[in-house]
Parts: sequence; structure tokens; C-alpha cells
Amino acid sequence: MVKLAELLTSGLMVGVIYAVIALGFVVIYKATRVFNFAQGSLALLGAFVFYTFVGPAGLPLPLAALLSFLVLVGVAWIIERLSLRPLIGQPILAPIIVTLALTALFVGLVLIVWGSEVFSYPRGILPTGIWRLGRLTFPQLQVAAFVVGLVFIALLSAYFRYTRAGLAMRVTAEDHVVAQNLGIKVKQVFSQSWMIAGAVATVGGIFLGGLQGVNDQLATIALKAVAVVLIGGLESITGAIVAGLMIGVAETLAGGYLTSYLGGGIADTAPYLLLMAILLIKPYGFFGLVRIERL
Repeated sequence: MVKLAELLTSGLMVGVIYAVIALGFVVIYKATRVFNFAQGSLALLGAFVFYTFVGPAGLPLPLAALLSFLVLVGVAWIIERLSLRPLIGQPILAPIIVTLALTALFVGLVLIVWGSEVFSYPRGILPTGIWRLGRLTFPQLQVAAFVVGLVFIALLSAYFRYTRAGLAMRVTAEDHVVAQNLGIKVKQVFSQSWMIAGAVATVGGIFLGGLQGVNDQLATIALKAVAVVLIGGLESITGAIVAGLMIGVAETLAGGYLTSYLGGGIADTAPYLLLMAILLIKPYGFFGLVRIERL
């Protein structure tokens, strides 16, 4: 029972990171109807930028985190302005292919600038100890990721619900024409959605880098958020949170109980097996909108 409790707890904590990264997919899709395959590589870039600030540059944690956010938000803004905005009105496949190309571009950029070595944040930047509660143990880094992830999700929820810009994004997500008729600058909303995606990618990338080491494989790990967003529903923030927790738990349980029988790769495979099983039952995800078309 102790092992099960620890695996469940660890899965929930890791799942929050996946949920935060998945919010980038959801926000961009809701605003632009573009599925952003570059979200994982943005998380990769965020981890390396943060490592550069806290490692070689030797900046304190608050300043390094702030600068990392600014860099990634700026990169996301440039992506939208230079790569995606010219494709407005073009077939939907065109911007999707661009996001795939951006993924290869960012991974290649990371390999050119930082190489394929696995880096670690300097000691003391992120918590590395263990907390004990009776017989249960909790890695402090996972607890920190869980808390920061929940805070970030709460802030985003408040942003969408209570701010003028957030309400404009919600209207734009429903209908671009209606939003324009209400005086909302839809192109500006598109930029904001990408900037938010850059911010959440930074959060996820920083903590994934702490848990897995800062290396070029983080883009692949972060792409587990694809499974999260498809299970939860492409338009649903609530779905991203719920599905993120499910994916985290499935991954840790598979790693804890099935690795000795099926090999170490089962933990990485489990999220996608869960995805296939759920989509057979709920093709639009748990909270996705069901589209009915008349023939």
C-alpha cells in the first residue's frame, strides 16, 4: 500500500506539469484552431534558457525565472507574427505543418548551441531533498512542481474569467466573426494565446529539466501533453487538468508495476496506450466539443 500511495502521489505531481504544458495546446487551439506541435520544443527551449541563466550566467533564481519567461514569451510572439499570422485564411494544414517545422528548428537550435550533453541546474536552485510523512516519501522537487503548477493553473483560470483580455480570448474562441463585430482585435488575441503558450511551456520545461535533466529529449517528454490534450478535449482547460493527472498516474503506475515484466519503455508507452483506449470510447475526449455535421 505504501508503494501504491507513493506512485499515485508522484503521478499526480508529475501530471500537473503535463497539464500546465497542455494548457498551451488548448489556449492556442481555442483561439486559432491550430494544433501547436511546437509546444514541446518551446518547453525544451525554456529549460535550456533557464539553465543558461542559472548556470553559466549565475543569476539568482527569481531573476533567471523572470528572464526565461520574457525570452520564451518573446519567442512565441515572434512565431505568431512571422510564421502563423501570414497563414490566416490558408488551409488549416499549412499552419500545422509550420508548427512541426518549428519543432525541428528548435531542437536543431538547441543541439547547435548547447549540444547533446545532459545538464543539471546548479545545486540549491531547485529543491532536491525528500519529505517524509510516516512511511511515505515525497521528493521536494515534485512537490514544488505540483504547487507551482496549481498556482499557475489558478492564475490562468482567473485571467480568463475576470480580465478584459481573458474575456476577449473566450469570445474569440467561440466565434471569430462575432468577436470582430464586438470590437475585439482577433489578431491581437492570437498573439496573446501564443504568448501564454510560451509562458506555460517555460514552467513545464523548467521543472521537467529538474526532474529529467536538461537535454534535447525534453521535447519528446513534453509531447506527452499531446496525449493529455486529446484525452481531455482540445477546447477544455478543465479537461487538460484532469487528463494531465490521469497521464501522470498511468505513467508512474506502469513504471512502478510493469517495468520488471515488460521493460523500461512501458512507462513512456502507457500514456499513449491510455490515449488510444479512451479515444475509442470518447473520440472528442472527456470534455471536448462533439461536432455534428449535416450531410
